Amino acid sequence: MTTPTAPPATPTIQQGPALHITGPLRDRFDEILTPEAIAFLSELHHRFAARRHDRLADRMRRRFEIGNGHDPRFRDDTRHIRDDADWRVAGAGPGLEDRRVEITGPTDPKMTINALNSGAKVWLADQEDATSPTWANVIGGQLSLRDAIRGELSFTSPEGKTYEVTAEQTPTIVMRPRGWHLLEKHLTFIDRTGRSMAASASLVDFGLYFLHNAKSLIDSGRGPYFYIAKLESSEEAKLWDDVFTFSEDYIGIPHGTIRATVLIETLPAAFEMEEILFELRDHCAGLNAGRWDYIFSIIKNYRGRGARFVLPDRSEVTMTVPFMRAYTELLVKTCHSRGAFAIGGMSASIPNRRDPEATAKALEKVAADKKREAADGFDGTWVAHPDLIPTAQAEFDAVLAGRPNQLDRQRDDVNVRAEDLLDLRIGRPITSKGVRDNVSVAIRYIEAWLRGLGAVAIDNLMEDAATAEISRSQVWQWIHQDRSTEDGTRITPEYIEGLIAQVLAEATRSAGDRFDDAAEVFREVSLGTEFPAFLTLSAYSKFLVETD
Repeated sequence: MTTPTAPPATPTIQQGPALHITGPLRDRFDEILTPEAIAFLSELHHRFAARRHDRLADRMRRRFEIGNGHDPRFRDDTRHIRDDADWRVAGAGPGLEDRRVEITGPTDPKMTINALNSGAKVWLADQEDATSPTWANVIGGQLSLRDAIRGELSFTSPEGKTYEVTAEQTPTIVMRPRGWHLLEKHLTFIDRTGRSMAASASLVDFGLYFLHNAKSLIDSGRGPYFYIAKLESSEEAKLWDDVFTFSEDYIGIPHGTIRATVLIETLPAAFEMEEILFELRDHCAGLNAGRWDYIFSIIKNYRGRGARFVLPDRSEVTMTVPFMRAYTELLVKTCHSRGAFAIGGMSASIPNRRDPEATAKALEKVAADKKREAADGFDGTWVAHPDLIPTAQAEFDAVLAGRPNQLDRQRDDVNVRAEDLLDLRIGRPITSKGVRDNVSVAIRYIEAWLRGLGAVAIDNLMEDAATAEISRSQVWQWIHQDRSTEDGTRITPEYIEGLIAQVLAEATRSAGDRFDDAAEVFREVSLGTEFPAFLTLSAYSKFLVETD
């Protein structure tokens, strides 16, 4: 049973820093960037931009502490939250009661239509890792969502084929705005120091979607629902909760209408799952095991801590290794003890209809992954391709036996300690193939990202930014920890440069490709002395906007 906090009184709207549109106004952009929308974004920045900067400073401080030998622990100052057995989160809103299979993908018109026709229970409409944040994609994605929610979306391909939403029952939309660390350079505001600053991408994505669609979603029997990415602390969750409360009051809808599902995809957040649920409890539907970004976060935080924290080939870091088992089992136990949904990780396979044998093997792996998740108590899972939905749903149906979820299943058998979350022992070598694969997939993904593609088919997998982040961070760590491959080859900058040359030589080049720029980005984020926190920050500021 939910124990809601009393909503604050309706706020007095103050004149905040005016946002200025610096990007070009293309066809129909004025339908999204309305005066009302800009006024709302201005208010969000006036109230929350400074706190966002404070939370990002906290991240840097925490990362410095871990890098200097202070392992994360379950917090003493919030023990009272964990020890209080009575509180619960708000739980599922209308249309979120059944989340057995969720499809993820970007918000361009074609992918929006494909997702809505997919037969999934939920669509994660992704403005974050699966979207390259060109100005056209950011505002175009908002237009796709607006049109889809109103039943007005169609798309005609350059070849003249028309796509429309034909499904009688479409998935519930859960939109994922960009994380707190990201900026939107096509909108600027004056910060507390008087400087002109790029807007917060989180507040822009959330604000535009919420203002334009919240009431239409409520009228349709659903609601404004969000996936929250890259959180690292309960204080960051509290910031989102305050954003939600203010926004509900701003447009006059009941407190708690918004529902958020938080991705636990950073190491610090794994130690604060209950606290995150608590801070968002009036608006929270559940947690998701964002496994690829979680692996990236561990590498990022422990990149300089010695050989014990070096992971082998990316393909060997599976969901059955000790630290990943501890993380996912703790997530299920935490969620169900508080009435929250636990949503499993991504299956990114792309079935190859021209190769039945390869497709059968891929579906076998997907089935095994989803069978494990369902047996562990997850209430649903993610897939990246519509053809995976029947396989994933069959595994959950077998366990759920007619129930829409497993919230009644408590995992009292789980007892995860801090050291379990940090048990990185895998016992496998780094291979020359693993190193080359990392260089290859990272450069190919970055190249597509620079051309405006955020979800990219590479080697029969649908990849997003998380794959490139793991790949480049492993290369950086292997170099700085003086690692060698299984055949004795030292992993050095020179060795990686040779692999970069091979990848570029084998690439299918065409007019307008961005392989040379992608290689430069990769060098900066994997071969430099310093470790950039996110490759997308560097790529966005130096490369993406120049050609947008």
